[in-house]
Amino acid sequence: MTITVKCLSHTPLRGLNDPGEEVVREVDAVLAQARAEVEAFDPELIVIFAPDHYNGLFYDLMPPFVIATAAESVADYKTLPGPLSVDRDTALSMARFILDSDVDIALSHRLQVDHGCTQTLEELTGSLTRYPVVPIIINSVAPPFAPYRRIRKLGEAVGRFLATLNKRVLVLGTGGLSHEPPVPLLAGAPDEIANFLIAGRNPTPEARAARQARTIAAGKVYGTPDSPLTPLNPDWDLTFIETLTSGRLADVDGFSVEEISKAAGRSTHEIRTWVAAFAALSAAAGPYTARTDYYRPISEWIAGYGVVSAQPA
Repeated sequence: MTITVKCLSHTPLRGLNDPGEEVVREVDAVLAQARAEVEAFDPELIVIFAPDHYNGLFYDLMPPFVIATAAESVADYKTLPGPLSVDRDTALSMARFILDSDVDIALSHRLQVDHGCTQTLEELTGSLTRYPVVPIIINSVAPPFAPYRRIRKLGEAVGRFLATLNKRVLVLGTGGLSHEPPVPLLAGAPDEIANFLIAGRNPTPEARAARQARTIAAGKVYGTPDSPLTPLNPDWDLTFIETLTSGRLADVDGFSVEEISKAAGRSTHEIRTWVAAFAALSAAAGPYTARTDYYRPISEWIAGYGVVSAQPA
């Protein structure tokens, strides 16, 4: 087995809100470099840890983790429609291995995935189907959350499974860093919002467009006095990145959900996907080397935007 890791922020507002020519040029360049590195690596399997934003998973049944044997894009925010090329047999074998490792994970044979999963696949491969993939969704926006030590244990179980394969494996973590888009909370929500959060699958095109318009509008004032949302926190982001790149994975066990939400925003918990990806690398291959390819706070995209790469030492 050969393994490499890339963790990226995603933002559905890329291409919709304009942060300025310099920022767009920088992000385009770092993503082009990342895609070139993926093409050179030529993975035989991609494992992607991703969040969901109330598009595939709802409170009628909200698992902490779910692995898919089949998945289809909801095509939100101009992402590509259609099925992902999920490696069903590998996904099933991985699910059994994870369960045998005393980590509970749900299984879906028909999962809907949103931009949290598909945007990064598009950016790094140009397609949803170019490489075989196993999607693992980690609940990152719908409280209550599993503690961070459980995320590390999930990643380690996945890594031990990958070590049994004779394949080139790319592990992706997609989400974060600090950010707080206008995602509603179930607690105290009016009936209309609560009903959506509990069972809002397959909205009408008009409802999806209205939801996306609210996010676009929030991005236009995010980080200004006109926004009620928690602003980006570059210091927090860079400290978190350094924790992973320096190999101090056990430090995440002490992370507090409440403290992170207060310091960096409620959707910052998408960093769980990064934790799982690095834990998988560590368990599969031991000590690793990592580099920060890019970081910049981009309020117009509601994103502490980072790109990090890692491989066995």
